[in-house]
Amino acid sequence: MASTGIASKTLLFPYWLTLAIRNKLYDKGIFKSEKFDIPVISVGNISVGGTGKTPHTEMLVSLLKNSYRVAVISRGYKRKTKGYHEVKVTDDFTMCGDEPLQMKRKFPDVVVAVCKDRAQAIRKVKEDFGVNLVILDDAYQHRKITPSCNILLVNYNRTIAGDNLLPIGRLRDLASQTKRADAVIITKCPDFGEFDGNQNEEMGLEAISAQEKLWRKSLKLRDGQPVFFSTAEFCPAVPVFPGICNVRYLYSKFALAFTGIADDTQFRSQLVATHQVGEILKFADHKNFSRGDIRKIEAMARRQQEAAIITTEKDSMRLKTNKYLSQELKERLFALPVGCRIITQAKRDEFLKIITNK
Repeated sequence: MASTGIASKTLLFPYWLTLAIRNKLYDKGIFKSEKFDIPVISVGNISVGGTGKTPHTEMLVSLLKNSYRVAVISRGYKRKTKGYHEVKVTDDFTMCGDEPLQMKRKFPDVVVAVCKDRAQAIRKVKEDFGVNLVILDDAYQHRKITPSCNILLVNYNRTIAGDNLLPIGRLRDLASQTKRADAVIITKCPDFGEFDGNQNEEMGLEAISAQEKLWRKSLKLRDGQPVFFSTAEFCPAVPVFPGICNVRYLYSKFALAFTGIADDTQFRSQLVATHQVGEILKFADHKNFSRGDIRKIEAMARRQQEAAIITTEKDSMRLKTNKYLSQELKERLFALPVGCRIITQAKRDEFLKIITNK
């Protein structure tokens, strides 16, 4: 076991060294990082997938859109377009990626754009739309821009402490880069503020205080570095195809499901809390469902014909234009929208204060 660990570290050393040098050159100002005269909030992680970047970006939009002219900028993962693209509610996911499309449809009055060159995109949305606040989705590693506020997300169930760099582990940057965060959010937590079905602020804060001590030590955070805890909030299932949906399936106590996201743990937990769940098919993250994939889903559906077919909100963005879906499957297909919130009102107020001060 010891020799395996040494071999792994030896294999990862060139990657570790490259990241260490890159970060040091940015820290010293040798590699230039651009600052803007409008607030820029960066949301991201240093591990691959499953920390809830999109729900937290949407949470920030909800908190700030009434006080600022907000734009969200994303890379647009797996899109087929090139360069800068302003996302429209009528877009197909191949034009912009599933997550930017989800955000645009949820907040149609907010500017959403995709571009590999984030700095170019910031200048563009500022010039074209008079934007005075930008939220960068999945940009913690993107050091060509100096954000006003850097928010790091860490999955409660997949801590980065003790993990290894890719491809052996799940880290895409050094764990020491937690030091750059202006706020750390531990995501996908149990609701520490819920007791006997009700919110209890005092007991919630007590539980958070104990958790904070553990996570500060685990992540080796700086003194005074703010730590928050968030939990997922699911809404009732909604039809993926409203004009075709057979509403009787909304009231079925039976459900079948499929997901194409990095971490579907909370989706599964929510589903079993509200339905008698038969099968759940798991596909790769950002899966563009092929004819063969749809056949697997339809075969599952035939095995329990009274059940609703439920998927995630993000997956539904990739299904709306899928040419392989049958009419029968469209009638039974629903999505489970998800959001998030900082646990306890006091911590939500503190978080908003830090963001607005930054």
